[in-house]
Amino acid sequence: MSDAIRAETVYIGDEKIQAYQAVPLGAGPFPGVVVIHHLPGFDESTKEMVRRFAVNGYLAICPNLFWREAPGAAPDDASAFVRGQGGIPDEQIIADVRTAAAALRGASSHNGKVGVIGHCSGGRQALLVSAALPSGVIDAAVDCYGAFALEPPPAASGLKMTSIKDRLGDLSCPVLGLFGDDDGNPAPAEVDRLAAILAEHGKQFERHSYEGAGHGFFAPDRPGYRPQAAVDGWKRIFAFFDRHLGGKRLEV
Repeated sequence: MSDAIRAETVYIGDEKIQAYQAVPLGAGPFPGVVVIHHLPGFDESTKEMVRRFAVNGYLAICPNLFWREAPGAAPDDASAFVRGQGGIPDEQIIADVRTAAAALRGASSHNGKVGVIGHCSGGRQALLVSAALPSGVIDAAVDCYGAFALEPPPAASGLKMTSIKDRLGDLSCPVLGLFGDDDGNPAPAEVDRLAAILAEHGKQFERHSYEGAGHGFFAPDRPGYRPQAAVDGWKRIFAFFDRHLGGKRLEV
């Protein structure tokens, strides 16, 4: 098998939602992953993540959650505008991720399984959609230091996110959580609370925390990048998705 891929901007669903998609060039079948971008937006680091999944044998897609509010804007400008509006409503995020999952399932080379992953605000959204969407839409979720899942952001942030803790009982799939011990959003105490809530509901939650890592430790273009934690985290992500989605890593 080859690691050759095709990556491009596409438009999905009845609304023609802008999205970035990367697919392995092969017959498959391949599992799918919806990548939820962080609050900085539909940026190059997120697109690189989409391509990384494709190189490793996944159909991957990232819907631009800001496309309605800031069509054609650069990621930084779109993010600033959306922040000024208080963020994107949860129900709109849920609908767009559902559309992205349907686009993956519509591919002839798809194996029928879809995972979701997000970092920072995207980690919160990964939990949100996995609880809000019907069973069978999302088969596995990865939350990378999802901020403001249990407590809303401070009023000074201007963000209108609300707690999703009352939705967690409806979580419909296994979850992998990757966190930094030096993070403040979420702080380790909040991660402990998340683990306790999921345990109370009998949910499958695999949690790993990294000493010396803070928020954004996966991002190589940020000061908080921690290579050792990021490398281990990626290994865990692929092992988790391979196990729950039926992935088979491509030969490089």
